[in-house]
Amino acid sequence: MAEKHNMKNPAVKRILQEVKEMQSNPSDDFMSLPLEEDIFEWQFAIRGPRDTEFEGGIFHGRIQLPTEYPFKPPSFMLLTPNGRFETQTKICLSISNYHPEHWQPSWSVRTALVALIAFMPTIPGGALGSLDYSKEERRKLAIKSREAPPKYGTLERQKLIDQIHEYMLSKAPPVPQLTSASEPSTNPTGEESQNNPDPNEAESPENNPNRELERRPEENVHELRVDAAAGPLRVSFSAGVRVSREGGEAGEQRQVVAGRAQQQPKSDRLFSVAAFGLAVAIVILLVKKYVKSHGIPGFMEGL
Repeated sequence: MAEKHNMKNPAVKRILQEVKEMQSNPSDDFMSLPLEEDIFEWQFAIRGPRDTEFEGGIFHGRIQLPTEYPFKPPSFMLLTPNGRFETQTKICLSISNYHPEHWQPSWSVRTALVALIAFMPTIPGGALGSLDYSKEERRKLAIKSREAPPKYGTLERQKLIDQIHEYMLSKAPPVPQLTSASEPSTNPTGEESQNNPDPNEAESPENNPNRELERRPEENVHELRVDAAAGPLRVSFSAGVRVSREGGEAGEQRQVVAGRAQQQPKSDRLFSVAAFGLAVAIVILLVKKYVKSHGIPGFMEGL
């Protein structure tokens, strides 16, 4: 191929280096080669990124390198219907000629294809040449893309496209099965399984008598008493503090909320009376001891 082109041209020299590198270090995720008659035009195919709706698909496209390559970016178009980009339309990417300010001369065709694969599952955002098909539609297109390569251009182009498609098929794993999330599951008898009970029934007070207690906010909380033997502790906050116990019998909950503190608890009043009586008794004993020690007549009889 080198004999046909001007090796003094920096762009030609760079392109031939990339061709050699692409052939000596192939990837299972993509393949790209230039036309023999025009090395500035490349045909490529990428494999749909794993764990996405594009997985298993083989998507063909065309790259047009500028004469100033690698100092100016290439343009891209997809040839295989995919649901993410329009076909036979130049697409707008940060690595394409629509954004030359982002392009780096150190980037290559290989770099651009890796970036294109990464762009596939991203949100279109109204970019030029973008599509926003549903995941189900994209999945169907990914499966269909394996059946045959797209038809495009001259016999030379088509021959290269077919060659790349055969290579990608040899490296591609089996396509994942297409399943619909909306299809109801069935049991062996053919009846639809009842995996989703009525949410209203599950949340009814009859089924969960403590449901109302959990929803009711408590206010003016001043004290919490906790029984260590009642089970695991769960605390939640809603205009106060709620404490419940889960353990022992199913559904058992204990909720302790202290109301407003009483102004004068009975135990405090009794303690005050007892303290006063004790103080009076001590005073009397001291007076008796004083009188007895000083020998005051008639005073002891009064006490």
